[in-house]
Amino acid sequence: MQFNHYGRDPVLLGVSLLNEPCSSAAELGHRCEAAGLVLAAPPTDEDLVAVQSFLSDWERVVACTEHTQRAALLNALMAEYASAPWLTDHAGTGWHLHFREPDIDTPRQIAALISVGTALHLSGLGMDRLGVCAADGCAEIYADISRNGRQRFCSPTCANREAVRRHRASRTATPTGSSAA
Repeated sequence: MQFNHYGRDPVLLGVSLLNEPCSSAAELGHRCEAAGLVLAAPPTDEDLVAVQSFLSDWERVVACTEHTQRAALLNALMAEYASAPWLTDHAGTGWHLHFREPDIDTPRQIAALISVGTALHLSGLGMDRLGVCAADGCAEIYADISRNGRQRFCSPTCANREAVRRHRASRTATPTGSSAA
């Protein structure tokens, strides 16, 4: 089975880079490598700035909840960064598809990967499978890779915190000692 590098890993990389921004170009390189992205060259400080700019645009896709508008925003990113697919075995790991031109710079490579990966994630699993955490006071984002597709929180911690908050709110709304008739 061939690893599909445009699967969920690029979406999770985008989520990670937005939720925990890189503090250096070297960190960006390490995080891309950990996500399975083979970069042609180590990222530079200028690459880091360009990737952060792309992520600001990608964050608009994440925050958008209306499907048609979300698709339009994502299509614009793919038009800017991606290309027609083509087969390659550039890393000697097996033939696979690329949705970017060969020899593009690092920021465009990362942007193409995250854009196309997001499109495949949303079209394959559902347009609601990417969002901002529903917990009060949390602005982290998530990519829903759950089996049932009902994720609404960035982490179990936020989900549990919200459950406790709802439980406490329901207990204070019901007077002590009252019984249901």
